[in-house]
Amino acid sequence: MDNETKIVNMPLIPLRGLSVFPYMVLHFDVGRKKSIKALEAAMAKDQKIFLTSQFDIDIDSPGINDFYKVGTVCKIKQMLKLPGDAIRVLVEGIQRAEVDEIIEELPYFRVNVKTYFDSIEVDKETQALMRSCVSSFERYISVSNRVSPDVVLSVSSIDEPGRLADIIAAQITLKTEQKQALIDAIDIKLRLERLYGLLLTEIEILQVEKDINDKVKSQINKSQKEYYLREQIKAIRDELGEEDAQDDEIEEMRKRLKRHRLSKKIDKKIASEIDRYSRLSPSSAESGVIRNYVNWILDLPWRKETKDEIDLVKAQTILDDEHFGLESVKERVVEYLAVRDLTKSMKGPIICLVGPPGVGKTSIAKSIAKSLNREFVRMSLGGVRDEAEIRGHRRTYIGAIPGRIINGIKEAGTKNPVFLFDEIDKLSSDFRGDPASALLEVLDPEQNKEFTDHYLEVPFDLSKVMFITTANSLNTIPRPLLDRMEVIQVSGYTEYEKLNIAKKYLVTKKMEEHGLKKVNLSISDDAILEVIRQYTRESGVRELERKVADVCRKAAVRIVKGEVKSVRVTDKNVDKYLGKTKYHYDLIAEKDQVGIVTGLAWTAVGGDTLSIEVNTMKGKGKLQLTGQLGDVMKESAQAGLSFIRTIASEYGIADDFYETMDIHVHIPEGAIPKDGPSAGITMATALISALSEIPVNRFVAMTGEITLRGRVLPIGGFKEKSLAAKRAGIKKILFPYENAKDLEDIPDSVKEEIEFVPVKSMEEVLAHALVKPKKTNVKKAAKGAKGENHEN
Repeated sequence: MDNETKIVNMPLIPLRGLSVFPYMVLHFDVGRKKSIKALEAAMAKDQKIFLTSQFDIDIDSPGINDFYKVGTVCKIKQMLKLPGDAIRVLVEGIQRAEVDEIIEELPYFRVNVKTYFDSIEVDKETQALMRSCVSSFERYISVSNRVSPDVVLSVSSIDEPGRLADIIAAQITLKTEQKQALIDAIDIKLRLERLYGLLLTEIEILQVEKDINDKVKSQINKSQKEYYLREQIKAIRDELGEEDAQDDEIEEMRKRLKRHRLSKKIDKKIASEIDRYSRLSPSSAESGVIRNYVNWILDLPWRKETKDEIDLVKAQTILDDEHFGLESVKERVVEYLAVRDLTKSMKGPIICLVGPPGVGKTSIAKSIAKSLNREFVRMSLGGVRDEAEIRGHRRTYIGAIPGRIINGIKEAGTKNPVFLFDEIDKLSSDFRGDPASALLEVLDPEQNKEFTDHYLEVPFDLSKVMFITTANSLNTIPRPLLDRMEVIQVSGYTEYEKLNIAKKYLVTKKMEEHGLKKVNLSISDDAILEVIRQYTRESGVRELERKVADVCRKAAVRIVKGEVKSVRVTDKNVDKYLGKTKYHYDLIAEKDQVGIVTGLAWTAVGGDTLSIEVNTMKGKGKLQLTGQLGDVMKESAQAGLSFIRTIASEYGIADDFYETMDIHVHIPEGAIPKDGPSAGITMATALISALSEIPVNRFVAMTGEITLRGRVLPIGGFKEKSLAAKRAGIKKILFPYENAKDLEDIPDSVKEEIEFVPVKSMEEVLAHALVKPKKTNVKKAAKGAKGENHEN
């Protein structure tokens, strides 16, 4: 049968997993940029586009050899923009076509297609094929629920053979290759023959599916029959006085529920769940879900709690034995115990221990639990980003379990344990929720008495739990959460405290772990101090513990080899066991110098000294800052420079120095970022020293922020900075007057060696820091660059 043809130029879109027949109305989504441009080109012309199918649906960017050459010319009926730059398109198939020539591939496929018009002539053979297809299509609908029976009426009235074949093909479920075989059939008789064969095959498959469904349905009816039989067996056993395992379990559940003496509301809910469980078959999935839920409820310590042993002397002894130093933390724990003893009903406080790593925050919480005679539960919050970790999963989810708080209470076996939330500053959040917000209810004494876990769906009283949290920094803790906690700062240890911790705890602990006895290994105090100073840089003792373990391992090797029977480690041979020194600390200079001042800084591993150097040279008033300084320190330098301009004449500095001299401020160790509001007076002092050529006392260190008028503002980390000053050999520390209250936190061993001078203004700072009196009203011309520092 001949078909009329015509060559037409139009855009092409390859479809993934879709085939379009003539006379078929279809909507699909377009997201590829190439396809969107083809749509736009078609809409700009005559709204006609050529659609064909890809060979492989996994290819995201098909080339000219990745799609079938025979497809359908379609009319674009509607376009709708979707979120994400996608477009939903409604098209209607018009006629078959075949790619004759690919004109261009970019920015979209543009092709010349050869269109085909189906002949409407019908001979006897064609008419017979049409009747066979319609009859088979009716049988297909009778065994399939995928096509409406009304479609048969519209199909049977079609006289055109090509149209009949295409409309039926569009209604039946076929694979892409099968649909393409029908699209490729330009000859109508061939098309009808292929369609008839596919219909017969699909009818056979559908009949098999129906047989399988009938078989499954009969099996379900069989299961229901078995259920009734089991119920009859149960009734017979009851008559005979026999009980099965499930009956025993259900009875035990009811007894346990009665023993818990829960509130009426909770008791009624759990009793109804037990009743549901008793009516279900043990093999059903829901039976297992209810069983786990009821057991979780019954395993919780609803009324069980440990009795606090309020013995202040015993508590103080436990804290002193297990922790050296940390007096403020111990004092707070003893205060809590005293108030608890007086009130008998005080709610558990929420204590937040904040300090650098390795200072013993977690072990303090364990000691608190021990001193109270309570169970201890620890939950690490580092990296937790799912709210379900706190509140649990709802029972509708497969594998749902309660949150880790309820799980911890269950493990503790009491409703009043000491519950530690470790690393609370490292909580994070994502699309699964915000755990920090979920903790708001947990840590609020007014709300946590009715804490409701998503899995339990009943309130549990957490008001008697003593919650303790730990953090390295308060900066990342959300303000509403921080507001619910009492913050106790756990600062770093002094060298003296580290020495005692090593002698009393670490050395003994590590020797036992490595199978060593006192006769095998001895470590002198000087050796421990050498390790503290040269091999560790931390506020806590975690790295110190590792180094002691290193020494124990090396000693064990020598003893096992038979080289020696005992090892004695001193400051002279410690490098033999730990290698070359790892760290060094800045010490004071040999002489007073111009433009160099020692500042004090706080870092995550404790305090450190900060040497600030200033040099001046002829120029045009440029201020250069180097050394990886943050915005705060840069602003401090600018503020200090502005202040100096107001007092320049008093120190013999030329009034126009800011126009005739370039100033370079540098803080060594430039690769390490430095920032914070505590170096203002240090940089101002260094600037004045460099501009006036007055040396700075090398035994003086300082910390504090400066204002434009020379006032000294308070700082943080005072204790850690003081320890760093002692380590460097500083004899005098200048600090803000408002930090005078922090002197009580400074160890006596530091106060004995260092003079602490509170200052309110830069005038006082300069009076203590500069080694020569100020040159009042002495005018001095700006001088050139100083090739080297002046010495006193």
